[in-house]
Amino acid sequence: MHCPSLFKEERLDVLHGLMTAHPLATLTTAGSGGLMANLIPFSLHEGGNYGILRAHLARGNKQLDELREGAETLVVFLGPECYVTPSWYPSKAEHAKVVPTWNFVLVQARGKPRVIDDADWVVAQVEQLTGNQERARRHPWKVSDAPDDFIAAQLKGIVGIEIPIRSIEGKWKASQNRPPADRQGVIDGLNAEDRCPAMVALMERS
Repeated sequence: MHCPSLFKEERLDVLHGLMTAHPLATLTTAGSGGLMANLIPFSLHEGGNYGILRAHLARGNKQLDELREGAETLVVFLGPECYVTPSWYPSKAEHAKVVPTWNFVLVQARGKPRVIDDADWVVAQVEQLTGNQERARRHPWKVSDAPDDFIAAQLKGIVGIEIPIRSIEGKWKASQNRPPADRQGVIDGLNAEDRCPAMVALMERS
């Protein structure tokens, strides 16, 4: 990943925080069938140096063939993102030497996958994943809310994967390369248009 040092994020707790807050990630493999990519929700678990990713895929997903071969995987988690117009920069009025850009935060995790065709493991992963998303709701849904025979039938159609994270990178592009006045201009512009409050919060913290 192209990542100038100004935008590099290396704190593991920060990287894990984004992965947990934005679990729907792009799973990319490069195997004998060529490049393949799918959006898959992941759960993050402790283990190894950087953590372990777990997920499940539909049994008919052709990417499973690549994963069974042990193809290298790249999992990309995208956090807040927004278009930045140069009209928000005070420096535009000074010299007009400004261009549009995009602010965003992302994490890239790499590792070698293991396919797990075990119903108990898969149901535990589904419970973890849904529990993470449901816990803030007043009446959270649980896997046990559905009939046992229905859940058993659903489990037959999915397969688990586990990816011990071998390497992890973060890119936090939040106008760090702009003068303070321009950074504030982006914050003010986003607030005025009621856009991307998560990016505003991130910029105000950094």
